[in-house]
Amino acid sequence: MSEAVTKRRIVIVGAGLAGGTAAKTLREDGWRDRLTLIGEEPGVPFGRPPLSKTYLRGEEDLSGWLVKPDDWYEQHEIERINARVASIDAARRQVRLQSGGVLDYGKLLIATGGRNRRLGVPGADLEGVHQLRTVAECEAIKRAARRGSRAVVVGMGFIGSEVAASLRQLGLQVTAVLRGKASLDAVLGVEMGEVMAGIHRDAGVELIAEDDVVRFEGSRRIERATTKKGRRIECDLAIVAVGIEPSVETIEGTKVAVDNGVLVDSRCRTNVPGIFAAGDVANHLHPVFGRIRVEHYNNAEKQAAAAARSMLGSRAIYRYIHTFWSDQFEHKLEYVGHVRKWDRFVYRGSLGERKFVGFYLHAGRLEAAEAGRLIAKGARPGWRALADEEQDLGLL
Repeated sequence: MSEAVTKRRIVIVGAGLAGGTAAKTLREDGWRDRLTLIGEEPGVPFGRPPLSKTYLRGEEDLSGWLVKPDDWYEQHEIERINARVASIDAARRQVRLQSGGVLDYGKLLIATGGRNRRLGVPGADLEGVHQLRTVAECEAIKRAARRGSRAVVVGMGFIGSEVAASLRQLGLQVTAVLRGKASLDAVLGVEMGEVMAGIHRDAGVELIAEDDVVRFEGSRRIERATTKKGRRIECDLAIVAVGIEPSVETIEGTKVAVDNGVLVDSRCRTNVPGIFAAGDVANHLHPVFGRIRVEHYNNAEKQAAAAARSMLGSRAIYRYIHTFWSDQFEHKLEYVGHVRKWDRFVYRGSLGERKFVGFYLHAGRLEAAEAGRLIAKGARPGWRALADEEQDLGLL
């Protein structure tokens, strides 16, 4: 095959939700030349949310979460390679595989996502200490999650909280150890954190707040976890959920700029011509929120589609007002916007009844809530008006 032909090829590194969505969008939007999707995880691209919820509990399979069924990729002439990328040569526009293969590309999308942070404590490699990101890891937890067993969950961010809820619903005794004062308080604040913590306590989850697991113990399998404050928690399994970090190893040695992920502009372009990034790995420049990296399903799906169109020449800015959701027990949390620092939290409804809408303001501007249009417009509504249930949000 001629160099001219292979240089027209688009290569996607990462075959998760973002990589699969980008491949789908490229074909649907008219790309007819060569298209290659490279990933380490077996199977077709899919969305991961059910791994901590319905799939973990055995209530749902993954068929409804596939980007496209397996045969679609062959029908649309998308080459899929199950391999690890060793390096990228941006000057030659080549991707080198660990197996020794070399692929030329015209344009390249980095969609490598993230990897679980390890808990660097003694005993972390004991049998029965789990993490959750892949189907195989979920299956291992499912096999271990026998009714009546004792589970320790380390970390109560979104994955930890959802796993703790699922294990409790499966009939396990669940103890969660968290650094903060309440569940999710680093993301949602103290008021919301206490609401979420109350939901878990009411369901029988024991919460050990403002503490850290410093050691797992057992002869071969985990038998207990010990915390910094001296708590010894007898357990049959542990799930470590202390966040992820962006997987940027594939671009080491290139001139692609990295800072808490791959830096991209508002059109998903890196600083190196021909290289783009999307999904959990991408630290993108947002027209409303500034530079942010977002680790949620909705962003991976929508940003991947935006990156694909940018690769095809679109000049549209990625301006999606980020949203995500979380299901824990019978409760559903929905969040619109993006904020890591705020100076006022107001709500309308009842925290006690757990039926309310909350608003996060920073310097008077609404940054996050369940009011996406207001956030997109950079609205600065008065906090009293936000809290007033008689005030129509659409008129603010």
